Amino acid sequence: MSVSPADLRKPAAGTSPSPRGSRLVPEDNERRLKELCALAVPEALGRLGSGENGLSSAEVERRLDEFGPNELAREEERGVVADLLHRLRNPLNIQLLVIAAVSGAIGELKSLVIVGAMVLLSVGLSFVLDRRSGRAVDALGKRVESRSLVLRDGSATEVEISQIAPGDVVLLQAGAVIPADLRLIAAKDFFVSESALTGESMAVEKTASESGTAGAASLLELPNACFFGTYVTSGTARGLVVNTGTRTVFGSISKQLAGRREETSFDRGVRSFTWLMIRFMTVMVATVFLIVGLTKGDWIEALLFGLSIAVGLTPEMLPMIVTVNLAKGALTMAGRKVIVKRLPSIQNFGAMDVLCTDKTGTLTQDRVALKRHVDITGADSEDVLAYAYLNAYYQTGLRSLIDRAVLEHTDLDVEANCRRVDELPFDFQRRRMSVVVDYEGAHVLICKGAVEEIYQCCGSYQIGEDVFPLIPLIRNDLFEEVGRLNEEGFRVLGVAYREFPRSKTQFTVADERDLILLGYIAFLDPPKLSAIEAIEAAAKLGVQVKILTGDNALVTRKVCRDVGLPVRRLLGGAELAALPQEERNRLIEEGNVFVKLSPGQKEEIVRSLRSRGHVVGFLGDGINDAPAMRAADVAISVDSAVDVAKESADIVLLEKSLGVLEEGIREGRRVFANIVKYIRMGASSNFGNMFSVLGASYLFPFLPMKPVQILTNNLLYDVSQTGIPADRVDEDQVEKPLSWNIDNIRRFMIFIGPVSSLFDYATFALMWFVFRCSRAADPALGAFEREALISLFQTGWFVESLLTQTLIVHIIRTRRVPFFGSRASAPLLLTTLAVMAVGAWLPYSPLAEAFGMVPLPLAYWAWIAGFLIAYAALTHRVKVWFFNRYGGN
Repeated sequence: MSVSPADLRKPAAGTSPSPRGSRLVPEDNERRLKELCALAVPEALGRLGSGENGLSSAEVERRLDEFGPNELAREEERGVVADLLHRLRNPLNIQLLVIAAVSGAIGELKSLVIVGAMVLLSVGLSFVLDRRSGRAVDALGKRVESRSLVLRDGSATEVEISQIAPGDVVLLQAGAVIPADLRLIAAKDFFVSESALTGESMAVEKTASESGTAGAASLLELPNACFFGTYVTSGTARGLVVNTGTRTVFGSISKQLAGRREETSFDRGVRSFTWLMIRFMTVMVATVFLIVGLTKGDWIEALLFGLSIAVGLTPEMLPMIVTVNLAKGALTMAGRKVIVKRLPSIQNFGAMDVLCTDKTGTLTQDRVALKRHVDITGADSEDVLAYAYLNAYYQTGLRSLIDRAVLEHTDLDVEANCRRVDELPFDFQRRRMSVVVDYEGAHVLICKGAVEEIYQCCGSYQIGEDVFPLIPLIRNDLFEEVGRLNEEGFRVLGVAYREFPRSKTQFTVADERDLILLGYIAFLDPPKLSAIEAIEAAAKLGVQVKILTGDNALVTRKVCRDVGLPVRRLLGGAELAALPQEERNRLIEEGNVFVKLSPGQKEEIVRSLRSRGHVVGFLGDGINDAPAMRAADVAISVDSAVDVAKESADIVLLEKSLGVLEEGIREGRRVFANIVKYIRMGASSNFGNMFSVLGASYLFPFLPMKPVQILTNNLLYDVSQTGIPADRVDEDQVEKPLSWNIDNIRRFMIFIGPVSSLFDYATFALMWFVFRCSRAADPALGAFEREALISLFQTGWFVESLLTQTLIVHIIRTRRVPFFGSRASAPLLLTTLAVMAVGAWLPYSPLAEAFGMVPLPLAYWAWIAGFLIAYAALTHRVKVWFFNRYGGN
């Protein structure tokens, strides 16, 4: 069966699903990849209408139009109607809609309108602000989108991964993300990590040969296929793109999981709080309904009052507050050079209490410079420089800072004297890389890498033109110069070589033996002056900084000393590996500098810290950081990182600096703090209202507030909360990690809520005794006078309830003295003052009669002013006591 570009077309509308729908990849895509892997390279290229030099730009455009962009499935952006309906499905909004429907059914049109306005306020604000900020966040995410190197019109061109089409030829090297499902057409010592698909941490070797494909039991066992989402650990290759987007193995999985994400502790906390309030409301409404019905005898009125109470106890603004805070936080962080790729990660960013990072670029300037090129005696050697230059110049993998530093140090005319023959790419097991060049009549293998690993490959050493056997007795003498350079902060690599006859053209890592040690190259990456302040700032923020590096102890200790990072305990990878698990976990907790680590050990350290209750962030930019980043609570990378690091990241820094990270952490905590503000306000207010409503419903022969007044009160209070996402957060609230604590919120509700009830009952007493509303209970009183007294009582409590509820926003938003020690932002100040003004105006307005209100006597305002001052003072005292005793975010 042949394969052609036509086979790649999108399935026609209405096509029946594959009978093997449980498979990872639809049958036709699997068949296509298997067939092409079984063909010889020229035939495979021909079947997809491609060639060794890839596709033309015009052909790529045509294929992208036909097959669509190379993107994974994600939750489709809903249309306006679908999005609004989705937001209405929230349990809180469903509850309000049911209440509105019941109100309409029994003819209470005013209640219907007010509840409808509340739903519109919550859903409308969330819709408008979330969509606007969501588009902005998506645009920011595209700034850090991964790119891939492809052959277009015969030339190597860097393009966004989404612009890759079937038939493209991609160039792959260490650190690159595999951008599609590929059939390799050329490969050299090519290893790929498929952990994203298989969970297996060991890299798999891939070749371009079609031999061995017939025996493959599954797609993942094909020796010449690579899959979207995996990444290159070492070597180089060229691959023919076969399947893109959702037709890939990874894409089929993402299609099934599109829109799903792991629920964070904050998500669980918000959800548990929402259902706590709903259960609380259900019990409360049923109780009030029975009390009012039994004591007043009017069951329709009891139902209306109960429904109004249900609305008053519903934190319907919570979804809007959460989504708008997160989106606003992402935009603010972008202004501080921090790009948020996944909004929920902001929560973990604020809760982070351990940051693991490499030293390069965070403690150092990330500007490596070649300072020394010496033989083993410490004398300058031009041969060492020349061989190091050839190694860096002819390697085709991912050029490191070290390679770039060598090439920038000098400019040698190598093309005239030699040519590249072969290459043995770098990997983290060997910790070295070699190139083979045709030089001075021989094929010379030039090896560069960590000194210890280079030493193990050498059988002799060279001084000048003389070569001497390398025996164990002189090892300490040879390493004396290396140790001295390390202590001065230099990173030292060894350079060795071996000559082979020109007849040998194929090389493997087995040829890296019996080398001649030529000397060392030493690099200096100066410490960052800003790192000293940044480390101090991190400590003040309650974030431990742990250094996880592959470098040796001498260099790392020198850099830490230069930037003022105290080395409490330094541990090496070999030392950790030799320890039992329990002891290892204990030392990981105690240590703050870890050296000579493998990628797997970095991941293990992150998992160990998480298992001990820490929220762990990992800042990485290399291939060796990817496993640890995926294991962390929040993965942080930089814009200049290798593709796999950026793809693994939740957050991308546009500048690799602990100072930039500090600003991001602070903003993450501000977002969290503003969300918790609303939750605390709503919980304590609702708990206090419970006592007030229950008592008033039982004590008085009339309703303490009309249903329409309760609804209006709640609507105005909701308006006052819309300024919370823009509110300031006190610096002392972001000085330590913030994490979700539902028990602390419950306690806060229990202690703060009853304070508002005290002043509600004081208002009841004021209206009943001072303003003689008690006369409404006199059966001899006329109906008109009785109704006027009841309206006076209800108006008095409406105003007091609204003013105290709105005032509490300013008390609870800070641990300091409100208005003096801490002032709200202008938007929050304006919304709360406006709502309080409207509440005071309503009894005297043309709308008073419609809401069943009457003007309040002048003396009432003097009493209420006293109540507000006393309420603010008492609530502040209880708040201070609570935080001193129980702490909390």
